[in-house]
Amino acid sequence: MFASLAAVNHSIVSCTRCPRLRAYCRRVARDKKREFRDWPYWGKPVPGFGDRDARLLVVGLAPAAHGANRTGRMFTGDSSGSWLYEVLYRHGFANQPQSLSRDDGLQLTDCYITAAARCAPPGNKPSRVELDRCRPYLAAELRLLRRVRVVVTLGRIAHEGFLKAAGWWERLAPRARPAFAHGAVSTLPDGCIVIASYHPSRQNTNTGKLTRTMWNAVFRRAKAALVDRG
Repeated sequence: MFASLAAVNHSIVSCTRCPRLRAYCRRVARDKKREFRDWPYWGKPVPGFGDRDARLLVVGLAPAAHGANRTGRMFTGDSSGSWLYEVLYRHGFANQPQSLSRDDGLQLTDCYITAAARCAPPGNKPSRVELDRCRPYLAAELRLLRRVRVVVTLGRIAHEGFLKAAGWWERLAPRARPAFAHGAVSTLPDGCIVIASYHPSRQNTNTGKLTRTMWNAVFRRAKAALVDRG
């Protein structure tokens, strides 16, 4: 049992539970991408980030190979992060619309960002076993983030990962589990509101599967839900 988020984050950064993922992250950090050849890559599991008193929790899939695996901060340094932090800034959860590095001055208010997996996976596809190994970290964060009232899940894997980490996957009958569909809003038995969204990956944003209008609507709904709850 972790006593603090700092303890959770320390354990995440030093984690070696998934040899395939650790080897991949180290290889990416060694070989680098040409445009980032002068960057010192993080190359380790990536901890959560944000306000410890947050009422809004954002759950992603996993660090991007040349995004968070490079910068060491969730959704930082890639196009998905550009979408996420711009919308968080727009709705008052971030003090700036960009996230480029761990020392860029970004601060989150009333929001915490985490993920179902903490290491960048090959092809953005962690295995079921790897997700299971990583889930205790998300479960620990949920226990420690006691003020969370609204959860935005980015993609089906993040959606199911949150429900499993929170214990609802087992406690609820299959028909009673919040289903994943973009924009779907569900209320769990404890009153927590879950809002599902497509992940802001290039695969979704470049094809128009996820538009700015759709994306903004998700966070507008999240903000409204928090206002309703005072």
